Amino acid sequence: MLKKRDDFEDILEERRHSSDLRYALRCYTPVLYKGVEPCRASTLKSIVLQSDQVHHVIGQVSKETGRATEDVQEEASAILEEMAQCLQLSTVRFFAFTLSKIFKTLFRSICVNEDGIQRLQQAIQEHPVVLLPSHRSYMDFLLMSYILYTYDLPLPVIAAGMDFMGMKFVGEMLRMSGAFFIRRSFGGDKLYWSVFSEYVRTMLKNGFAPVEFFLEGTRSRTSKCLTPKLGLLNIVMEPFFKGELFDVCLVPVSISYERVLEETLYARELLGVPKPKESTSGLFKARKILSEDYGSIHVYFGQPVSVRSLAEGRVNRCQFSLVPRHIPRRPSEDIQNFVNDSAYRLLRAQEDNMVLKPWVLLASLLLQDHHQKLTVGQRPGLRLDELTARAVWLRDVSRQYGAFLHWPDHLPPAGVVSSSLALHPGLVRLHGDRVQLTLEPGGEAGSGEEVLLKQAVVLLSCASYRNQCLHVFIRPALLALALRAASSNQKEEIFNSFSFLRNVFSNEFLLCPGAAVQVGSMFLYSKQKDFEEACFLLLKTGALQVSARELLVPEKGRRTLHFLSSMLDPFLQGYQVTCRFLCEDSTKIVTEQQFIPAVRKFIMRQLLSAGTLKYAELLSSDLQKNILAALVRLGAVSKIKGPEQTTLRVDPVTANSLEDTLGEECVAAGASGAEITRWETPRSQSCHRQSLTP
Repeated sequence: MLKKRDDFEDILEERRHSSDLRYALRCYTPVLYKGVEPCRASTLKSIVLQSDQVHHVIGQVSKETGRATEDVQEEASAILEEMAQCLQLSTVRFFAFTLSKIFKTLFRSICVNEDGIQRLQQAIQEHPVVLLPSHRSYMDFLLMSYILYTYDLPLPVIAAGMDFMGMKFVGEMLRMSGAFFIRRSFGGDKLYWSVFSEYVRTMLKNGFAPVEFFLEGTRSRTSKCLTPKLGLLNIVMEPFFKGELFDVCLVPVSISYERVLEETLYARELLGVPKPKESTSGLFKARKILSEDYGSIHVYFGQPVSVRSLAEGRVNRCQFSLVPRHIPRRPSEDIQNFVNDSAYRLLRAQEDNMVLKPWVLLASLLLQDHHQKLTVGQRPGLRLDELTARAVWLRDVSRQYGAFLHWPDHLPPAGVVSSSLALHPGLVRLHGDRVQLTLEPGGEAGSGEEVLLKQAVVLLSCASYRNQCLHVFIRPALLALALRAASSNQKEEIFNSFSFLRNVFSNEFLLCPGAAVQVGSMFLYSKQKDFEEACFLLLKTGALQVSARELLVPEKGRRTLHFLSSMLDPFLQGYQVTCRFLCEDSTKIVTEQQFIPAVRKFIMRQLLSAGTLKYAELLSSDLQKNILAALVRLGAVSKIKGPEQTTLRVDPVTANSLEDTLGEECVAAGASGAEITRWETPRSQSCHRQSLTP
């Protein structure tokens, strides 16, 4: 059954019909946790520096380094001065006025779920709250503060990277709007870690404001969920573990963009172009984007998640009473597992509440058409009526799979498709009655490599939109590949193939690595739960028939399974090609820093010799990082840490075995091309099964 979704309110609607200045200067009186009074920044700093934990660590550092205690205290004070936010209502009002002007120019609407706001308002008054938004754009944290100001909710204190501090005026304005700045990595700096963690815990324990951070750590350049970073989540859960707070509310927030401001920038970064340094001058240069249409934004505030409820039956808090609270300690293994499982659960809630736009489905279909037409030597492109018909089919499948799809049902499908295409003129064009990706190099073609890179920017940009819906299809897609890989219809063999693929791709997609999850009164391993979910969804759409020991594919399931397996084909090819690269150069010493450029060069050589760019994802640094992490985890590559750099050692046997296994699946997944011919019908059965045998 599809879940009932909340109603949305467009908060820009009122801004278009009333004064932005009056909005910015209106009475702003948010209700805080248990009615506490707002705290001055200087008072907050004093509380942190006088805390038992910071004093304890200052004493430790003083003994270990031989420095005077006063010097270490001054360093702690300097760290806090550099880090801390300094909220000023005048700056908040300036941002409210400025962002109203910018948002009305850039976006058609900013839609917020009303029930989610009411749930958040209630949670803020009852418990300390941690906001966990998805992170797909620079705009995310500005958008969050703008929404909370609009609904008269307390502004969050936001963990921001030190990059923004280099922006003249803007960095300090962000600090005065609630941002606190932290380093990307702390290394072994225990003093910095102590000041930082105590600062976050003090804000949380005293309820001065909601704490906000991105669970993924950084922006996702590919629009897929990234592996969660657990440091901050550990910090905000610790006051509950130690009995300093009765409970903490974690609120997952899903921010969905119809068109991302940084789409081309992200694609170039994935191809190795250095990320532009954040600067005020760069911000002003980017003002040309104000002349473009970026569609709508949907922001969904999810159900608040109680840490107390999550920990019930899983965490024994007695262990925290054995050591004084102010003495830092590494989390035990069961605490680390609990925090990790909670992080995956929260990110899964983010994914489930992402609002998908029609363009996401269109990008998926156009990319598959591009891949398949190149395979058989045809010119990519679909007739507009054919693309519309396929989009309607995919819309219905997506809804049956539980996708949160924003498809305007009051418009005819052709109108919805045309409107979506018009919003992305840099990626797609209508040539006669055919819809094509804009891959032609233009007047100055340049070298073959330059042409391929220009095409890759368009393809990777489209892939980032396709990736927005992968969480809907990933589990049935893995099962579709497993059905191809298995040599029989036996459920056990198919499950083993599914488990292998799930293990290989667990760095690529949000697939909780092997932890047990409770379903009713039973505990199932995540891979078993994912397999059952995949079977259920394919069964629900008529693409699979399930018996006690067999899985069978009926005739009408061929189209669905072909679409699903084709979605994963670029990733499958990427893993196989990388294994081939490692096998060919297994004796060559490659450092971790050299790995991505070397793989990209190897792939470019093959692409140039073929003369076509079929899978742009193969050039993506994000894919290569995930592949390296998977190969290390699977034992095909080991990291040897040296004094200056980390080198990679290849296990040729494991890498060859992995390449052979993935290679068979690549052949089967790619050989069918545009026609679905490999699902053969046994004469004695009315069902179909696909084999991976070439």
